[in-house]
Amino acid sequence: MNSHELVNQIERKRSFLCVGLDTDPRLIPSKFKQEADPVFAFNQAVIDATADYAVAYKPNIAFYEALGPKGWESLQKTMEYMPKDVFTIADAKRGDIGNTAYMYAQTFFDPKSSGLNFDSITVAPYMGHDSVEPFLRFANKWVILLALTSNPGSHDFQMTKSEDYIPMYERVMRLAQTWASPEELMFVIGATRVDFLQKVREIAPDNFFLVPGVGAQGGSLEDVARYAMNSRVGLLVNSSRGIIYAGDNPAVDAKREAQKLQEEMAMHLDAFYIK
Repeated sequence: MNSHELVNQIERKRSFLCVGLDTDPRLIPSKFKQEADPVFAFNQAVIDATADYAVAYKPNIAFYEALGPKGWESLQKTMEYMPKDVFTIADAKRGDIGNTAYMYAQTFFDPKSSGLNFDSITVAPYMGHDSVEPFLRFANKWVILLALTSNPGSHDFQMTKSEDYIPMYERVMRLAQTWASPEELMFVIGATRVDFLQKVREIAPDNFFLVPGVGAQGGSLEDVARYAMNSRVGLLVNSSRGIIYAGDNPAVDAKREAQKLQEEMAMHLDAFYIK
């Protein structure tokens, strides 16, 4: 999916909602545990409930890898079930070099190899350009680079300043923009870092941001829209637990929470989106 198609879907659904499929067999309602593939059955119900409101889905790969071969099978079936017009994100946070990085890219981008065909993958930039470049070799795919996260440990490295007083997250964002265009590069920006939202948009005016942390983690959707929206919207705001674990009946509970977020997003699009 290219940026034009993504923006068209955002405008059509009046939503920039990404639903995170962090599906934990221990947390899904008991009725799904009776199914032959509980994880897929639960994902299927969540997708059915939220497809009218979400423009993207983001399976967190760790939740599937932890289940071994059955988990990979659940992931593949989930991917095949998703609507064709949604943006798909492999939240894998890979970061290695050379042939290893290329194999990771092939895993998530080449259906002839693995059966998976994601639109994008999250990548850790710590090892530098040669850990990111192999993912950029795949046409019409996106790299979503970790930039400024909202976890407590983000201060350990991301905020560290060098002799020119530029924090590491800013150096990462500026340098990465020389590797790829805004048509193939997004950044992960934590919603709880409200004081930085305007700054990161100044650093990367044209890139899309994947923004976790709204809702359960305390981030403000209005702040994200006000300070980080650009002329292409430029936002995918993720909600995982707040939607998929909203209650025992996804058809009602997940739908309610997704619709609530979509309605708020529609208001913010009216207020802050200037084409």
